[in-house]
Amino acid sequence: MKRFSVIQFCTFSLISLLLLSNSAVADDKKQTQAPKTKSEAAQQAQQKVNGRVLKVEQNQTTYRVKVLQKSGRVVSVDVDKKSGKVSKEKKD
Repeated sequence: MKRFSVIQFCTFSLISLLLLSNSAVADDKKQTQAPKTKSEAAQQAQQKVNGRVLKVEQNQTTYRVKVLQKSGRVVSVDVDKKSGKVSKEKKD
């Protein structure tokens, strides 16, 4: 059986780590794409909060999405129109 040298092992480990980190960054970018429609904003909010979307409203900068969670709690979140960032979980 062939033995790896320390340099080969370190090189292999570094390449593997870089490949994994690049795929994580790509996944992160997918999740934070700016929504173009109310439907896309609802989908992003639903993924973040995990529940059934009740209502989507919009203003110039954000979509406000109300989501009913399985626990019965209604949560409102804002989805930024430019960045796609989901924030400001609030109880209703």
